[in-house]
Amino acid sequence: MQRTLFEKIWDQHVVVDVDRSKLERNESGQSLIYIDRHLIHEVTSPQAFESMRQAGRRVRRPDLTIATVDHNIPTTDRSLPILDQTSKIQIETLRRNCMEFGIYLFDIDSPSQGIVHVIGPELGFTLPGTTIVCGDSHTSTHGAFGAFAFGIGTSDVEHVLATQSLWMNKPESFLVNILGRRRNPHAITSKDIILSIIRKIGSAGGTGTIIEYRGETISTLTMEQRMTICNMSIEAGARAGLIAPDETTLNYLVGRTYAPKGKYLEQLIESCRKLKSDPNSKFYKTETLIVDQLAPQVSWGTNPSMVSDVTDTIPSPDEFAKGNENEKKMAERALKYMNLKPGTPITDIKVDRVFIGSCTNSRVEDLVEASLIVKGRTVSPQVRAMIVPGSQRVKMEAEKMGLDRIFKTAGFEWRESGCSMCLGMNPDILAPGERCASTSNRNFEGRQGSGGRTHLVSPIMAAAAAIKGQFFDVREWI
Repeated sequence: MQRTLFEKIWDQHVVVDVDRSKLERNESGQSLIYIDRHLIHEVTSPQAFESMRQAGRRVRRPDLTIATVDHNIPTTDRSLPILDQTSKIQIETLRRNCMEFGIYLFDIDSPSQGIVHVIGPELGFTLPGTTIVCGDSHTSTHGAFGAFAFGIGTSDVEHVLATQSLWMNKPESFLVNILGRRRNPHAITSKDIILSIIRKIGSAGGTGTIIEYRGETISTLTMEQRMTICNMSIEAGARAGLIAPDETTLNYLVGRTYAPKGKYLEQLIESCRKLKSDPNSKFYKTETLIVDQLAPQVSWGTNPSMVSDVTDTIPSPDEFAKGNENEKKMAERALKYMNLKPGTPITDIKVDRVFIGSCTNSRVEDLVEASLIVKGRTVSPQVRAMIVPGSQRVKMEAEKMGLDRIFKTAGFEWRESGCSMCLGMNPDILAPGERCASTSNRNFEGRQGSGGRTHLVSPIMAAAAAIKGQFFDVREWI
C-alpha cells in the first residue's frame, strides 16, 4: 500500500489502533500513539505536574523530556531580580517540578536556555521520524526534520508525562507543492513563502490535516528556513507541518548534543531513506505555490491570511472576502482594529516598534539576513527596535560573528533569549495603539499587548522598516 510520509510515521507509533466499530457508530475513534520526545516550559506544565503529584504518579520516561524557561522570562539583564511576580512564580514552580520529577531543565542561567522550539533542534533532541509534543501550538516547527510534531493542552501534557503516549484522532495528509526559483533569495524568504501559502488557502485551509511541504523550492532551503515554514503551519489551521528529511537534514544533526552518534547515526541515516511519501500515495487535498513572482509579504489584518505584497494596497473587505460574508465582517473588524483604510499603500504604513525574534525567526540565519540591511544604517528616530535571539547559543554565535555590534551601532536593543514580544506574557509588550513590524507568527488582536497592532513580516523586511520608519520594498536595497 502506498503511504504518505505522515502515514508512515503514524503507523510506526500506533500502540492501540482505532476502534473501527466506534467509527461505524459515529463515535470518536481514537488511536493511542507513542510519543518519542516531550518538551515542556513554564506556562503549560504547572497544572499537569500538580495533578501528577496529587495522583501519586511519576514521569514514565524523564529521559525523553526536556524543559526550558522561555515564555515569561525577561530578556533584559539576567542578573537582576524578576519583577513580574506571575513570571517569577511560574519559573520557580517549573524549577521545583523538574527537580522533583527528575526532568532536565535548561534554566535561566543555562548556556543552552532558549525558546523551546529553537533549542530542541539545535541540541539534536529533534529527530526525523519521531513524534514530538509540547504544550505549545508552534511545536509544528520540528516537522521540518520529518517529525510528527504538534502542540497539546495541559491535560495531554499530564497524559504524556505519565504514560509517554497520547490518544488522538488520525489527521488527513495535505500536500503543498512549492515550485520555482526565487529571483532574490535574500529578499524573498521562507517567511514570505509561508505567509503566501496561508494567504492562498486561508487561516482554516489546513484544518484537520498534516501539511507536507515539498517541491524544488523546499529542497533548496536550509533547515532554519524549513523550520520557519513548518512553524506557521498551525496558522493555516493545520495540526502540524512536515518536510521529508534529506542530506540537508542529516548534515544539520551531525555532532549535536542529543543527536545519535556512531552506529546509531548510521541507523538514522538508513531509516531516513524511507521517510518520504510513496510516489502514488493519496492526499486528502493538494495545493501548489509558484515562487518565481513572489514579493515580500506584509500582513495588514488580525489573522495571518490577511496579507498583501509590499507593493500593493490594503484590500477592501469585499476584495478580501470574495463573496464570503463572514470573511467580509472579519476584514471590516480587522481594519477598524488596525486603524487602516482600504486603498492605503502598504509602504505608507508607519511603525512605532520593530521586533525581530520568536520561534519563527530568531535563529542565526535570521539575524544574519537582518544584519545585511542594518549594517551602515541607523534606526529611524520614531522607532524602537529590538533583537531577541532565540537561544543563548544563538546569541553567543551571533556575538562571535559581530552581529550584536552591527545592531547596537544602528540603534537596536540587543536582548537575552526568550519568547519576548511574540506574545503579551512578559514585560516586552506593545502599548495600546502602537504599531509593530514583527517577525513572529500571530497578529491577533492584543497578541503583543492590549490594543497593540501587529504586522507580520520577514526579518529582512522588519529590519528595513526599522530603518525607514515604515514598510519598504527591501528589494530596492538588495
